[in-house]
Amino acid sequence: MKIVIVPSGFKECLDAEEVASAMKRGVKRFDPSIQMDVIPMIDGGEGFAKTIVNLKGGELITQNVTGPVGERIDSYFGVYEQNGKRTAVIEMAAVCGLRLVPRTQRNPLKTTTYGVGELIRGALDLNVDHILIGCGDSGTSDGGAGMAEALGVQFLDKAGEVIHVHGGEDLLKVSSISTSALDARIHDVSIDVACNWNNILCGDQGVARVFGPQKGATPEQIDILSAALEHYACLIQEAVETDVRQIPGGGASGGLGAGLLAFTGARLHPRFSIIKDYIQIEEKIAHADVVLTAEGSLDFQTPNGKIPSEVARIAKKNNIPVIALTGTIGKGASLNYQAGIDAYSSIIPRPVSMEEAMRKAPKWIEDSTECVLRQVTIGLGIAHKKYRERGG
Repeated sequence: MKIVIVPSGFKECLDAEEVASAMKRGVKRFDPSIQMDVIPMIDGGEGFAKTIVNLKGGELITQNVTGPVGERIDSYFGVYEQNGKRTAVIEMAAVCGLRLVPRTQRNPLKTTTYGVGELIRGALDLNVDHILIGCGDSGTSDGGAGMAEALGVQFLDKAGEVIHVHGGEDLLKVSSISTSALDARIHDVSIDVACNWNNILCGDQGVARVFGPQKGATPEQIDILSAALEHYACLIQEAVETDVRQIPGGGASGGLGAGLLAFTGARLHPRFSIIKDYIQIEEKIAHADVVLTAEGSLDFQTPNGKIPSEVARIAKKNNIPVIALTGTIGKGASLNYQAGIDAYSSIIPRPVSMEEAMRKAPKWIEDSTECVLRQVTIGLGIAHKKYRERGG
């Protein structure tokens, strides 16, 4: 039996490489002789920069920047060289991800992407030719205004005075936007963004209403944030003549996608399509007997471009079965059967606190992987027995 392991990370708990290592240990515990390919899969969130830099033989650059709640933190971006050109890899989760927002301060009206702009400036200081930005696992919803401000974009009040935008709520104070002081070096680089293509900035399916709750927003705060991002979109259209309200990917990372497109000229890409250029998985999946994937939560959003569903889509082209391990099974999880996932199960063996679940996740992933393979083996044994009974 040949197994291909292609997991995502478990948000705020384990990155993709850590999940992959735990699954690999589970396979080895079941049968050390099993042939397997282990491909930690990044989606623009945690682990994005480190994984790509490792694959490309680059280096990580540390930088002290502004964190999501305004404190100074040590973050990083990656740099590698290929075909004579230098690429910087920025992972927004490493500077303003949800993991960096203390649980007592999870209010997306008050968190900022300013640090992302500081990392972009750091990359420009190194004279890179290209910047690749991963949007995922964010703890912010400021539409990328903080990022833009760090690059020189000015947000003005009714009196024409420059104001500091620290979080989505402050967007309601802005009367106009000026790009006259934008760092001119931004026009000398190409910027690509890996993002969730299904996320849009405004409307009933906009980022405030879909993702605000998981970032700690109350219903009242969601209404404020939704109105603020709608107002922001109007200001962007006036400033740069671009309507970002419904642009695919514009709502990624609390609207950072829209801000990057509007103010840096970035190109937004469905995250899986661009990441495939860096991590080759299709050929390996095509030759597997079974594919194991994983994600922290499996629910109705998973089929909308998240890693398990994208892995399943590739596997179905070759009629390869896919089994997903997950931390939590949420509302609408059964929709994943239609997306090509043949079976899924939670790694959590009993009711536990979130703290215990996160602490024991590596061991439980290992245990669950072994258990799944035992079940697969039982199924193969039954199929083989029936085949013999028919005279095969």
